[in-house]
Parts: sequence; structure tokens; C-alpha cells
Amino acid sequence: MSDRDPPVARVLGSVGAVDAAQWDALAGPGNPFVSHGFLTALEDSGSVGPGTGWAPAPLVIHDAEGRLAAALPAYLKSHSQGEYVFDHVWADAWHRAGGRYYPKLQIAAPFTPVTGPRLLLRDESLATPLLRAAESLCLSHKFSSAHATFIAPEQHDLFEAAGWLLRSDIQFHWENRGYRDFEEFLGELASRKRKAIRKERAAAQEGVEIRTLSGDEIRPEHWDAFWEFYQDTGARKWGQPYLTREAFTLIGERLGDRVLLMLAFMGGAPIAGALNLIGADTLYGRYWGCTVDKPFLHFELCYYRAMDEAIARGLKRVEAGAQGGHKLMRGYEPVQTWSAHWIADRGFREAVAEFLVRERDGVAQDQLQLGKRTPFRKG
Repeated sequence: MSDRDPPVARVLGSVGAVDAAQWDALAGPGNPFVSHGFLTALEDSGSVGPGTGWAPAPLVIHDAEGRLAAALPAYLKSHSQGEYVFDHVWADAWHRAGGRYYPKLQIAAPFTPVTGPRLLLRDESLATPLLRAAESLCLSHKFSSAHATFIAPEQHDLFEAAGWLLRSDIQFHWENRGYRDFEEFLGELASRKRKAIRKERAAAQEGVEIRTLSGDEIRPEHWDAFWEFYQDTGARKWGQPYLTREAFTLIGERLGDRVLLMLAFMGGAPIAGALNLIGADTLYGRYWGCTVDKPFLHFELCYYRAMDEAIARGLKRVEAGAQGGHKLMRGYEPVQTWSAHWIADRGFREAVAEFLVRERDGVAQDQLQLGKRTPFRKG
């Protein structure tokens, strides 16, 4: 691609086919879930690929010197599992109308309801050509649609400028307002809420040793224990776990000190764990599981300890995953998240667009009402 030639995108069979340094130069250091290490860990562990319904299909643009200039982490999907932005109603409506919704193109970090860049760009002028390439891929293979989920706020305009439909939802994030420690955070809460959190933490920690491990501190036996916890949670939530056991080993090896594993021990044996990844300014809580149902331990490992770590590391926020209204009373506030959608059929696209206008109004009202229920002192 010269300065005069229009950019040409290609579809590859894996992120692993791209040079790691070039991919990460576009992805940047801020979000570990679009890093070459994380995405190839999913590929190499068999968490995505044959038999999973997630076929890697990254779109890339190279410059005239053959260097990577733009990329989309994209997947051909044969179902809507592991996305956390639910389009099952759309799929059902399209099937009832005689259409075929799957396969579709999914632009995402698989199994990861975490905001982040979905357009990996050296120059923003490449955003529209990259999205046009995604649309062309759908049209040429008769895919119904393309979906970019949990897009970073600063990329909303790029998708909207390309004519994609925007959809909103709500997550609960904790904001670090420069707290010196957890007690200073508690000082901003209403007295009753402050006392309730102290009681929860005390009950969760009674008779339990909690260890926080990162990088080389995480040994195979720690991953073995966490895999057991993860399988239990996955079986109850999704029917079967999304990630393989090998995925955790590879994530640990490839992301190193960006991995933070919290394990709870009782009588010397691990009974629960929470896995987090560390970004440039955010701690991302990802997976949790347990083999002993101890009251409030989930809140301690997944929310309060995450807040402790964010404060200690000077991080701006904690994103603790999708859903979970119970986070609200623990200082996590409602935040809108966004996805972008392109639908091939014009009539179906217009129907979805009308639906999204109504849905966005409802989500905005929900956020307003939820914001009134936070535990922070009023006035």
C-alpha cells in the first residue's frame, strides 16, 4: 500500500499468523485482552478454533513496506455464546423471517465483557476502510451481520462515522478517586453501608488465608486449583467452560506480571480464587470460582481485594465484568458500555435501528435510577 493506493485488507486464519511485535504496537499497552499474547493463548489452547464456534478471522491492512498498519480481532461465529451482548432475539426474528443469522462476524476479545479498542490502528483514517472490509467479507460470504462488542468509548465515533448502529448496556465499575487506602474509600459511604462492608470483609476473612500472586509466583499447582474453581462456575453459568486448562498456563506465560491471581486457602488447601488482568490504568476482574461456599468470600476476592489492588497500584478503576447488580451496594457505579453492529439486509437493519433507539432510552433511564442507589453519602 503506497500513499496513493487505497488500503487493501486481508483476512487471516489466526492472530498467530501476525508478527507479535507489530500487532502489539497497534494494540498498545493499555488493554491486555487485545494483546497478541492473550489472543494467541486462546488460539493455541483450543479455546477458540475448530469445534468452538469461534473461528479466528482477523482482518489486517499492511503498508507499502509490509508493516502492519491496522487490524481487527475478528471471528466467524456459528452461535451467540460467550459474547455478553445478547442478540438471540435478533437471531430468532431473522430465522422466523426465513433468513440465516449464522454465521456472523464477531469483532471482540472472546469470552471477555471488557471495554477496549476493537479497531487497532496506526492512523484513524484506516478505520473506515477496515470496517468496509468487514462488511465486504459478510456480503461475499452471505453472513447476516457483523458485531463489535465492548468498544472503547474513544472509538464510538469511528464506528458511527462508518454507519454502524450503536447499542448500549450497563456494567458496574469502581472508580478510584485518588484514595490512599480502602478506609478512605469507606469514608465516602453512608454510615450503614460502611458498617455492612466492614462486617462482610471480616466474615469473609475469618479462618481464611488469602494470597495474591502474579507473574512467576503463579505455579502450575495454582493454575490447577483455579481450573477446578473455574470449571465449577462455568458448568453452572454456561453449561461448559469456555477456556481450556491450557489457556490459563499460556495466559500466565505470555502476559506475565499483567496476571493477578487471588487464592483463598482454608486449612492449607485452596478453596476459591479470582483471576484479574492488569491494564495501563484499570484492573480487570475476569473469572471466579470456589469449592467451599463461604459467606461473602466472593465479594472479598472479586470486589474488595480488587479495589485494594487498584489503590495500591495507582490504577484508576476496576472493571469487574458483566451484570451483577449486587456490585452497586459495594461501591461499583453504573457505567454505559457500547457495541456497534452492521446488518446486511436493509429492512432488517432498519428494524434493528428502531429497536436500538428505544433500548438506548431505556438503558439511559436505568443508569440514572441506578446511580441514585449507590452507597455514597448524598449531599
